[in-house]
Amino acid sequence: MKFLLIAGFPDSLLQFRGALIEALQAADLEVHVAAPDLPEGDAMRQRLEAKGLIIHDIPLHRTGMSPVADLKCTLHLWRLMRAVKPDFVMGYTIKPVIYGSLAGWLARVPHRFALVTGLGYAFQGQQSDGKARRLLRSLVQGLYSLGLRRTEKVFFQNPDDEALFRTFSILPPATPSCVVNGSGVNVAEYHPTALPAAPHFLLIARLLGDKGVREYAQAAAQIRARRPDVLFSLVGWIDENPDAIKQAELDAWTGQRTLNYLGRLADVRPAIAACSVYVLPSYREGTPRTVLEAMAMGRAVITTDAPGCRETVMDGVNGWLVPVRSADALATAMQRFLDEPELAARMGTRSRDIAETKYDVHKVNAVMLHEMGIQ
Repeated sequence: MKFLLIAGFPDSLLQFRGALIEALQAADLEVHVAAPDLPEGDAMRQRLEAKGLIIHDIPLHRTGMSPVADLKCTLHLWRLMRAVKPDFVMGYTIKPVIYGSLAGWLARVPHRFALVTGLGYAFQGQQSDGKARRLLRSLVQGLYSLGLRRTEKVFFQNPDDEALFRTFSILPPATPSCVVNGSGVNVAEYHPTALPAAPHFLLIARLLGDKGVREYAQAAAQIRARRPDVLFSLVGWIDENPDAIKQAELDAWTGQRTLNYLGRLADVRPAIAACSVYVLPSYREGTPRTVLEAMAMGRAVITTDAPGCRETVMDGVNGWLVPVRSADALATAMQRFLDEPELAARMGTRSRDIAETKYDVHKVNAVMLHEMGIQ
């Protein structure tokens, strides 16, 4: 039995799907992975091959909407599936879901699944959006609908995304769906650590506007105006995305010492261990993996009352929920941890409990394999 997993970003295969891949292998499946930027001799390709995976480099452009390029990718995936003859195929993130599902249907792969890990830039809409943004959203919704109609089941990482897809008929009534608790977290690898003596807030994210990076910087500036001893760290990188933070903005925050920028980290555990409270002011998520990692390490969390984020925090129990796009509300929540220093330890203990009970990656993957008929 063969399983083909399609990704838009090769690093995510081990970072976010490593435990799922191991579970598939443990179920005696031959696992193939397809992703762009995996030529022969590439370091990531070698790491994947060392895991016993069969690697396929594909011409997929993660960003951009070129019909010619996307058609080329779909045809490439179709030819790949005709050659490999997988029994199962699953894509995650927008283009692998859409074009992987279509190619799997054309290639007559028996079992086709999709994993919607978040809705991305195209769905971050407001009434004030321009014509181009609205057109992009309409196009993506139509393509999603076209692809998902060809799947056996669709996995979502929060109930709001599932409801949105049903409400707007992106997911047809006849196609089953299942909500899972995000990508999960390995609670054995992310274990609790002692809190630092001084207050220290941390955000880990791609440097995009819709991750709430600007609100984080604004709230940090408010707090530091009266408490210059408080540290605000930022981990991440400027992504190829229309909503990306500009380099000049990042330079201004670091130059004014509003934020302590740590760059992109291969291992975020030391950064989480150094913080006392984790912050993610995102506008919308699937289920934010960084929040789960921080929870597993015993950190209180401030995040938004937004789809995907609100599921991770019991307000007042393991952290605080704040409105989307509100730097003032974010600063108020941060101030509560400064006024009541014992909160961070108490809420952090509850975070660890929730991570173990709800978000253990092995529990999440067991549900997915059962729903796919593999276990």
